[in-house]
Parts: sequence; structure tokens; C-alpha cells
Amino acid sequence: MSTFVKIRALKPSFSASESKIADFVLNSSNAIRELSSQELAKVTGVSQSSVIKFCQKLGYKGYPAFKLAIIDALSESNSGSSLHGDIKLNDSLAELAQKLLNSKMAVLNETKTLNEHAPFEQAVALIKEAKRIVICGLGGSAIVGLDFSHKLQKLGMPAIAGSDVHAQLAYVTTFSKDDLVFAISESGATREIIAITEQAKVNQCKVISLTKFGATPISDNADIKLYSVAENESVRLSSILARTAQEFVIDILFIALTQSSRQSRKYLESSNQVVKDFRQ
Repeated sequence: MSTFVKIRALKPSFSASESKIADFVLNSSNAIRELSSQELAKVTGVSQSSVIKFCQKLGYKGYPAFKLAIIDALSESNSGSSLHGDIKLNDSLAELAQKLLNSKMAVLNETKTLNEHAPFEQAVALIKEAKRIVICGLGGSAIVGLDFSHKLQKLGMPAIAGSDVHAQLAYVTTFSKDDLVFAISESGATREIIAITEQAKVNQCKVISLTKFGATPISDNADIKLYSVAENESVRLSSILARTAQEFVIDILFIALTQSSRQSRKYLESSNQVVKDFRQ
């Protein structure tokens, strides 16, 4: 995972000292090549121990490992993938379209970078094994969840979704270890979705979360953690980008499920044919 992507994703949770280090790393990343941990501490106005703790919070054993990761990230040119969601009222349609395209491409690339292969494979296995699946989310996340439930139903899987989280909470109280909750929340802290995942754990059923990167109340309750990215540089674009990132993860799972099961492919072909025949 790109160190820059990780820093941007975790930035809202950083302390004041950590934010100073993060800003310097993101804005002057090339300088890290030549700086020791003491020098970085001096440049950013924090203690050397704060630098070490910052590196460890990102998952590195110490500053040398962090520095190597920065050099690797620079060589891969991942640091240029920030969003360009600065659409203005006087932008032409062509400018608007290009900025939106840039933003969507950036958020898709960063979402891909945040997720490892193993959690996707584990999520596919859990979905295939589940006797019942409830997909929960609010607002835009509920729309993504409903789309995912329709996709799973086409593969012959017992998935339901909806915007009534109280009904979903009641339904999950009947779940057992053979059932699955798929929780979608951009923030990872949606009160209603937290309650559903907590109930799922009480009933010992599996939970897959799709949230922002990092520890959140919802991902903390999950057996498998998937991540999406949507940086809020533009209020006009934030909900669009969040949905774009979430749909990307959902579509990866759908295609992987289709690839992994001959029976699912047969169900999909049959459902597509029935709809095609109806339209003719």
C-alpha cells in the first residue's frame, strides 16, 4: 500500500504533532530521502519520539522502514494521485467533465491501493458460504448496498438490503454463525450500522465492513475489513466520490463471485435472458 495513500486516509485521526509530520511528508516528500528522524523532528517542530510514534502508527517498525517506504512510493509516482474536485460555478461543461473524471480516476486508484487481495478473497468465501446475507447502510451507502443485493440475488444468493435499518436490526437478531452482515459506511461511525454490527457479534455471525481506511467502530466489529476512499476537498463532489469508491469495491466482489462459481454464472445467464426476453 502506498504510504502517501495511508497517510491521507489516516490524517483525520492524527494528533497535532502527527498532523505536522503528515503535512510535511505529503508536501515535501522528496526531502525525506535526506532527513534523519532527528532532522525531520526539528524541521516539523515536534519531538523525535513523535516521529517514531508516527511511523509506528502507520504500521512501520521504525523510521528507517518508513523512509524506505516513502522512497518506494516516490519511485512508483503514487504521490500525484490527489483529487481535483475543485469545480467552480463558472466552469464550462468540458472543464466540469474533466475535473469530475480526474476525481473519479483518483478515488478509484486510491481505493484499489488501500485494499489487499487477501480480504477480497476472504470476503468472497464468506459470501458464498452464508445462508442469509443482510447488507446495511444509510444514505448513499444504502443505495450502494441495494445495488449489491440485486447483484447477489442474480447469482442465486440470499441477500437483502434496504433503508429501514430498524427492520434490519430486528432481522439480524435472528441471525446465527452461518449468516453474514455486510456493513457499508463511509465514515465507519454511523450509529445505526454500529448497532447492527454489534448485534451481529452477539449472535456470532460474520461481519464484512466497507468503510474509510483505519480503525472505526464498524470495522472494529468486522471479521473482514474492506476500504473505500473519498477525500472531501469539494462538498459538491464528496457524495459522488464516496459512492464511486464503494461501487468499485462492490463490483470487484461481484465479478470475483461470478468467476468463482459455475452455478452462479448459470443463474446470471438465466436471469439476464429472462429480462431480455421480457423486453422484446
